[in-house]
Amino acid sequence: QVQLVESGGGLVQPGGSLRLSCAASGSIFRFNYMGWYRQAPGKERELVAVFSRSGSTNYADSVKGRFTVARDNGENTLYLQMNSLKPEDTAVYYCNAGTQFGSYWGQGTQVTVSS
Repeated sequence: QVQLVESGGGLVQPGGSLRLSCAASGSIFRFNYMGWYRQAPGKERELVAVFSRSGSTNYADSVKGRFTVARDNGENTLYLQMNSLKPEDTAVYYCNAGTQFGSYWGQGTQVTVSS
């Protein structure tokens, strides 16, 4: 059973920073990829960043240059460093991981960017 637990969300002013964490149960080496999605009120869930097994990363155009995804293999944790936050980054952020058996989701963490 795969469990993903996100943390690190909160309220931050525009221009501020937050770091989200996604702790996985067991080794993250079993995942073909791990990534972050977000869903704003009234909008569809969208991909923010993905970290593949090979170590390559990919970002949504809207966050390129501001967000960085990183993986700590020893801690079985995926991170999302978010800098220069904007009000339009406000959303629930979800961790996602995939294996040959399926795709798994965390419960989400709220990020609110507001003055």
